[in-house]
Amino acid sequence: MNGTETKTDIKAVVRERYGQAATEVARGDEVGCCGETVSCCGSDVLTENPITSNLYSVDETAALPDAAVLASLGCGNPTALAELLPGQTVLDLGSGGGIDVLLSARRVGREGMAYGLDMTDEMLELARENQRKAGVENVEFLKGEIEEIPLPDDSVDVIISNCVINLSADKPRVLAEAFRVLRPGGLFAVSDIVVRGAVPEAIRRSVELWVGCVAGALEEEEYLGLLRDAGFADVEIEPTRIYRVADAGEFLAEAGLDPDAIAPLVDEKFMAAFVRARKPAT
Repeated sequence: MNGTETKTDIKAVVRERYGQAATEVARGDEVGCCGETVSCCGSDVLTENPITSNLYSVDETAALPDAAVLASLGCGNPTALAELLPGQTVLDLGSGGGIDVLLSARRVGREGMAYGLDMTDEMLELARENQRKAGVENVEFLKGEIEEIPLPDDSVDVIISNCVINLSADKPRVLAEAFRVLRPGGLFAVSDIVVRGAVPEAIRRSVELWVGCVAGALEEEEYLGLLRDAGFADVEIEPTRIYRVADAGEFLAEAGLDPDAIAPLVDEKFMAAFVRARKPAT
């Protein structure tokens, strides 16, 4: 984001694009991570896209509505990596079409609870319809913003998120809210876009547009530092998918950049990562 864009501007863009994506999925279109009926990298969003492809196993998606799978615009699968146990309460920040909430609800069982939080009416409508079709009862989708979570203090065992925190213009606030609602000993376990090392600003913005349209990815050490500042312990970042300049060649060329020239500056510096942290037990 450039310096002239306010937090309100950023939020409005995110709401518009993801609302559009939900509308397109609801009518049966395939969408890319930019909320358009073409993928953001010129590839089919479910098969070829290096950002969003092959994130979920066939076993995971078999019992879910097609719309839940089509509306998955993330860059990872936090439910596969998070430690979810029967009876736990899980919160998904930026739950979109609900795929991660529905998968989490299965893992925590009927005695557990899975919440999804989203600010976009269209996505909430789609998610609730997907819940109805899946026949899952231990789920509730909440309207709200990840910077102001509408749940009480110490009410959640695990927080997950699928490449949504990078979209926030106030990441310290998001992490502070996550810390607040987690119970002592609770787990923060999210997939997100992370940058490893310095990248020239103009190039960084073009690559971010490819990765997530309105992404504002944190540098790895900055992310770790913000988690510690929020009060978290045992913080770590594990790369799950590293992006190559070659994957974005066509997109960058259309943006007026020479992929071969910028490759040494950005190749393998942008990654999808699993970010773990824990709220101290005492």
